[in-house]
Amino acid sequence: MSYLIKSAGNYFSLVKFSHTVFAMPFALIGFALAISEPGHEFSIRVLVLIILCMVFARNTAMAFNRLADRRFDSLNPRTSNWEIPSGKIKPKAAVVFIIVNAALFIITTGFINRLTLYLSPLALLIILSYSLSKRITFLCHFILGLGLGLAPTGAYLSVTDAFSITPLIYSFIVLTWVSGFDIIYALQDDDFDRANNLYSLPSTRGRKNALAASVVIHFITFALVLAAGFSGTGGFLYWMGAGIFTVLLIYQHRIVKHDDLSRVGVAFGTTNGIASIFYAIFVILDLYMKNR
Repeated sequence: MSYLIKSAGNYFSLVKFSHTVFAMPFALIGFALAISEPGHEFSIRVLVLIILCMVFARNTAMAFNRLADRRFDSLNPRTSNWEIPSGKIKPKAAVVFIIVNAALFIITTGFINRLTLYLSPLALLIILSYSLSKRITFLCHFILGLGLGLAPTGAYLSVTDAFSITPLIYSFIVLTWVSGFDIIYALQDDDFDRANNLYSLPSTRGRKNALAASVVIHFITFALVLAAGFSGTGGFLYWMGAGIFTVLLIYQHRIVKHDDLSRVGVAFGTTNGIASIFYAIFVILDLYMKNR
């Protein structure tokens, strides 16, 4: 029993399950937007399927990233104790884990509707491409953002089976928000990435320029948050959530400097996790109050 618990713990750590706080709240926003539309009602079945899709997709993407980067991770002192380079999870076991979760993702989309099923291979292609993109372009941050940005639109499609402007705005919020904070996260490895021909904004443009780019990208996020509020005719609760989200965006740039990376972990994980949760809570409550 203890072996099974330890093994499960290794896999939870492999996929950084705690980081689901980045995309999952926005998937719930997409679901809430959809059921607020005329003719669409709350369905626990669809909600559960959306959550399962998020879990399976994230498991696939994170495990593939760790598998693809295992050689680099073993050389990097910051990552050498991660599950695959440390031997806690064997590469063959990781391959099986990836295949199983990818298959479960596609199967689950089939239980939602035809559109989500047809789009599922494209979604997998996008979320898996991040790992390889780091070898060829500093735009890898935006590819990661694009992958997570599928969440609100994907959840919306799961209910409505149709595209709409507002959930797409939320997808662009995620794209720019994640891209911006992934640049901050990449500051930790700029020297290693440069020495090993891996691309990121910090490794190719330097820490100062990378941080400046992150600020600009997060300003675009702020503009999109405003656009989402006006597009969805956001009420008082929406703007409260938008305010909290914006303050936390600013805060992470206040605590990370090009010559002081001691608080990157706080900026990357804690601050952004809190921002997404609070923003989603207030957006969903705002939608609920408007549709009572």
